[in-house]
Amino acid sequence: MAKCSKSTPPTPSPTPTPPAPQKLRRALLKWYDAHHRHLPWRAEPGQQPDPYHVFVSEAMLQQTQVATVIDYFNRFIGVFPSVAALAGADEQNVLRQWQGLGYYRRARNLHAAAKQIVDENGGRIPDTAEQLLKLPGVGRYTAGAIASIAFGKREPLLDGNVARVLARWHAIEQPIDSPATQKQLWLLAGQLVPAKRAGDFNQAMMELGALVCLPRNPLCGDCPVATMCKAYQQGVPERLPVKLPRKLPKPVQHHVIALHRGGQYLFQQRPSRGLWSNMWQMPTVEDAPKRSQTNIHIKQWVSQHLGLNITPPKQAAQFAHQTTHRTIGFICWTADVESGRLRPGRGQWRKLDKINDLPLPNPQRRVVQILTKTSRSGH
Repeated sequence: MAKCSKSTPPTPSPTPTPPAPQKLRRALLKWYDAHHRHLPWRAEPGQQPDPYHVFVSEAMLQQTQVATVIDYFNRFIGVFPSVAALAGADEQNVLRQWQGLGYYRRARNLHAAAKQIVDENGGRIPDTAEQLLKLPGVGRYTAGAIASIAFGKREPLLDGNVARVLARWHAIEQPIDSPATQKQLWLLAGQLVPAKRAGDFNQAMMELGALVCLPRNPLCGDCPVATMCKAYQQGVPERLPVKLPRKLPKPVQHHVIALHRGGQYLFQQRPSRGLWSNMWQMPTVEDAPKRSQTNIHIKQWVSQHLGLNITPPKQAAQFAHQTTHRTIGFICWTADVESGRLRPGRGQWRKLDKINDLPLPNPQRRVVQILTKTSRSGH
């Protein structure tokens, strides 16, 4: 694909005009029909989409790339083939099928929404944005996506790809993530959605941003609507869009304590609220101050909180895990239990190869992998 040329930018138009809606729609839909990706949740042009598949995919695609979602989507639909199946599932099983995809609140919201759809709508996914917004975890973008893609409703949507496309088409200089510009972009998106093929058009907008109108090095030579793009006419597509400065993630430290007793390790369920809620982990000291980073403090913590006496803990591994707002440094300690009785309700003992029924956050899965590799090597 041809990239925008930096050395010979196109001659700027003295008075660039906004894209002509009808011409732009025709060109974009023609391009989409020929170049769209074939995805397991996407109906081919002219076919009827499966609303449940659209619903699940939109939940998974929030903050996650398409290539990552495909396998998870196929497995999830295999286990929960319908809204009713998902609604009737145990939350731990839902989290387990989501395991590794991250942002687990999406899974809990999807599960809660399925229950509400079954209880209040007879198992039928609502077909209007207004009704969809009443479901847990469904915001303006998701409501517009489901209503337009699954049901053909003339509803706009605005994700990162669409915002970038619109900002370049209209040469918007203001930060696209500011409230005022977001309001403007939603208005522009709404003006473009056609009455017919609304879902295909919205997908075409997202597809253009994903395949052609890239954040860096946009492939303007392959764009079906480049001649209607103000940023292209002005020779500045790579300079747009502009974003507000990001806050740096807060650095924190977590200590994972792998307690070994008789070939088993202790696992605990996390609280029902907060990060990785209701998932499982090895005992973990979160947001630990520097003074508690010694094996003496770890040993004291285990005795105080779990009622167990352990051998002097040894550091087994260190790694970092990035969340939206935090950079979490994980330190993994290992120790054998010498005496004591685990306090009631503080967890359960499992062999490392017998935890498939426990949904684990990604950092805890990494700890298990490290311990499994270490035990196999005989260290």
